[in-house]
Amino acid sequence: MGPSVPTARPIPSSELADTVLGRLTAVYPAAADPARAEGAAAYMKGVARFLGIRTPHRRELSRTVLDGLPRPDERDCAAIALRCWELPEREYRYFAVDYLRGQVKRCSSGLLPVVRHLLVTDAWWDTVDPLAAHTVGALVAADPGLTRVMDAWIEDDNLWMARTALLHQLRFKAATDSGRLFGYCLRQAGHPDFFIRKAIGWSLREYAKTDPEAVRDFVAGARDRLAPLSVREALRNLSRS
Repeated sequence: MGPSVPTARPIPSSELADTVLGRLTAVYPAAADPARAEGAAAYMKGVARFLGIRTPHRRELSRTVLDGLPRPDERDCAAIALRCWELPEREYRYFAVDYLRGQVKRCSSGLLPVVRHLLVTDAWWDTVDPLAAHTVGALVAADPGLTRVMDAWIEDDNLWMARTALLHQLRFKAATDSGRLFGYCLRQAGHPDFFIRKAIGWSLREYAKTDPEAVRDFVAGARDRLAPLSVREALRNLSRS
């Protein structure tokens, strides 16, 4: 399967998005800290510009932005996220990630193409991981038919799509499809990139909290195929038990 690349995506009209973005772009810049922004950009390898707002303060500001506003529908969620993704500073994307996490239960599988666009546009772990675990995962849990989409994403040449497929069950606990999880890990076991190898270990380590013996057995049988990083991450907590 070829790589997923970002393409322009039409933004639906939304009065709620107009209000949210108007408030957001007034409140966030007023709290900017240029020195902290420079440090954040360096830490994130220059992937984006930052305003330099600490996460706890940013979330306080976000609550003021949303105060008194009605609950969104799926169209509103899509419009807010896509419009945040058009702004240059990373904190706006963090707002969108948090917003989708909080409102995903109000959305259907129809939101997934929008989330896919977010995942591959200026992608880095800071936005991909929470979208994978909290938004994509929630959409798949609500509509198991979307597992077929995850089966395609795990084969995508774009590492962030494959990482999302690996991580989307992070919060599933006993509802985890272990066969699919282990199968995904094996499909990408030889991937050369750190972020895929780390995701394999992380997904296994998280599932080990629910079924440690299954993870032990899987790693024992696949150790010769898994990268050492993946094995270490998968067994990190099990070695203490």
